Amino acid sequence: MKEPQSKRILLLMRNSSYRGRAFYEAAQRLGIEVVVGVDIHPDLADYWQLPLSIQFDQPDQAISTIVEWAQRQPVQAVLSVDDSASLIAARANAALGLTHNSPESALAARNKYEMRRLFAAAGVASPRFRLYEATAEPQPIAPTLDYPCVIKPTLLSGSRGVIRADSPAEFVEAFSRLRRMLLTMQRLPGSMQVLIEDFIPGFEVALEGLIDQGQLHALALFDKPDPLDGPFFEETIYVTPSRLPPDVQSEIVACAGQAAAALGLRYGPVHAELRVNQAGPWMLEIAGRSIGGLCSQTLRFGLGEISLEELILRQAAGLDLNQFLNRKAEASGVMMIPIPKAGLLKKVEGVETAEAVPGIESVQLTAKLNQPLIPLPEGDSYLGFIFARGDSPENVEAALRRAHRQIRFTIEEILPLSLVSNRPAGRG
Repeated sequence: MKEPQSKRILLLMRNSSYRGRAFYEAAQRLGIEVVVGVDIHPDLADYWQLPLSIQFDQPDQAISTIVEWAQRQPVQAVLSVDDSASLIAARANAALGLTHNSPESALAARNKYEMRRLFAAAGVASPRFRLYEATAEPQPIAPTLDYPCVIKPTLLSGSRGVIRADSPAEFVEAFSRLRRMLLTMQRLPGSMQVLIEDFIPGFEVALEGLIDQGQLHALALFDKPDPLDGPFFEETIYVTPSRLPPDVQSEIVACAGQAAAALGLRYGPVHAELRVNQAGPWMLEIAGRSIGGLCSQTLRFGLGEISLEELILRQAAGLDLNQFLNRKAEASGVMMIPIPKAGLLKKVEGVETAEAVPGIESVQLTAKLNQPLIPLPEGDSYLGFIFARGDSPENVEAALRRAHRQIRFTIEEILPLSLVSNRPAGRG
């Protein structure tokens, strides 16, 4: 449903993001011009002929670059496709006088410590927490904690760096492992901080929503049928609609709305992760962005022709939105194919057999052959995605599991350099 108005959106993304194509296609359907600001050094941007380069690890310079560019080419909004530039987008929108979440709320939705602090102040059900520097020694901390506990970085997403510890010894090991990981990464303010939380028993759900003028519109509630009890928390299957009783679903939506209000989120997409047990829903995290990876392909709105990205762009461009918020009445789901072990991906077999499973819509592999694979907690990607649709959530889940069983990945171990160098020389 193409609108005649001429609109332009500046979309911020990393050069490794999965999300660009979905936003491009949605923009084409709407007649919106999308200009991409990529997290890349300006010299490389010139080489690749990219229209706008923005270095996310230099936020002040990034905002100056955006404002200077937007003064020449006015935009309706500056959006970030994921967490990586959400704070930059909020600050840029504020500087340009455009509608968006405040920089303070964007920071709270990005930084897990700020999020926990505001949840506690507002009475949102969430885990107890403590904050430490990653450079702290874990041995003196370990005896002071209640177990099980969860150690996590304050800025990373996608369960990266999140580890459960059931004893002081496991805590020391997990804390040290996370510290080593953070020391190898790009430094941002707060990136060397570690959050320690109570482990909340129960099952997990995910809520996809859109906030307009402070009101949360729940777009989809996903069940996560696989247990997420640690020691790592790799997500696999999402299925919607939820099979939970209506009263429990209402409590989940209310909890997410309370959490969004606590952070001051008033506009745009949100993705919330919650645990549910006998005490009700507990808020784990709520991010000021849409669902990650390619998972948005599970959702269709209106008469089944409207994507989640189209809803996001419609709101950002000030186009009609309300008539499209109802999701198409069908069950759907996605399986994020986990990385079983570290190594080089050498072969993939059985994709065509998996796609032939009744109910499977597509199998999309994102890992490339000969690509090094790193599983959680250090890794931040999947082997690919399996998508399914059906007449019930049960059938969708069964189709996803059956299709996954058909795919075989050959992963070769990468030998440490010291072992390779010590091999006897071959005869030539």
